[in-house]
Amino acid sequence: MKMSYSLKYKLLNSILMSFLMALVMSGCIMASHLNITEIKFFLAWRDAFFFAWPIAFPTAFLVQPLIKGLVNKLLPVE
Repeated sequence: MKMSYSLKYKLLNSILMSFLMALVMSGCIMASHLNITEIKFFLAWRDAFFFAWPIAFPTAFLVQPLIKGLVNKLLPVE
């Protein structure tokens, strides 16, 4: 069973996945370097997120077909 996704689906999936991943990862990295009770933590997190997300989105969009192909090879549908 082969699934075909529309471009809108792929874009929205990439936007949401990259948004969440960039948010979590930038927060974790900032938390490892700064005290999370200080306001500068949130400012640094915001800056790190806005730096990371424009990189994460096109990366997620471009590698999505490769990852799906790899998953389909590793877990073929019966």
